[in-house]
Amino acid sequence: MRVIIITGASDGIGAEVARQLAAAGGAGVGLVLAARNVDMLDAVAGECAALGAQTLTVQTDVGVQEQCKALVAQAVGRFGRIDALINNAGRSAHANFEDVQDLGWYEDLMRVNLWGAVWCTHAALPHLKAARGSIVAVSSLAGLVGVPGRNAYGATKFAMNGFFESLRAEMKSAGVSVTIAYPGVVATRIRHRGYGADGRPLGSSSLKEDKAMPVEECAGLIVAGMNARKRDVVMTAKGKIGRFLKLFAPGLIENMALRAVADEMKPH
Repeated sequence: MRVIIITGASDGIGAEVARQLAAAGGAGVGLVLAARNVDMLDAVAGECAALGAQTLTVQTDVGVQEQCKALVAQAVGRFGRIDALINNAGRSAHANFEDVQDLGWYEDLMRVNLWGAVWCTHAALPHLKAARGSIVAVSSLAGLVGVPGRNAYGATKFAMNGFFESLRAEMKSAGVSVTIAYPGVVATRIRHRGYGADGRPLGSSSLKEDKAMPVEECAGLIVAGMNARKRDVVMTAKGKIGRFLKLFAPGLIENMALRAVADEMKPH
């Protein structure tokens, strides 16, 4: 049996990744689903079980290290092994730096988006090495190119990229693959729950959502990337072009980012 831990599995990308893995693996996959909302987790687990997968739900706040350790311990206690860890849990934010009065929520954001992935990975690493397994870090295009209004969120994702790129090199001889996924705007509710300048949930998306990538497509790219043990999964043509041009024309990329944000922001 292939045992896979998915954080942030109660909705959005994580839930859809779980459903796709269950549909593909059936009884041959064990899914350990982690998030804070138990009711939503149980609903996703029910969908996956209906597809034949074995499931375990673990209420987890990845911003608390002890809960990350407990997640891994419960996964091993139930299934005896871990073949893959998908670090998907995260929170969004949208605010210009000069508008932020209290930086406390910057620390909270880093604790969830970076440290949650670090803590889960650290706890799972011996088991992943034993299985010569796979690690996935769900980053963002905002972690490749600095985007106006996304300084806090981008900082967490740039940090995530640096950590997992280094870990990939460290784990190469151990046979553990590290895949970093870079979604753009995906049709989920993450931006509604993200921090605003005052540290409170925005309550709505500040971006136009009409061109958002379907969550099914995003999840499919992540699953395919993990299964192929790819290094990186950059999900949009603009992201691929921007990553290349950043090396040779950084000023051009800044101007493109400014125009893109202006185009994508909802009119007020």
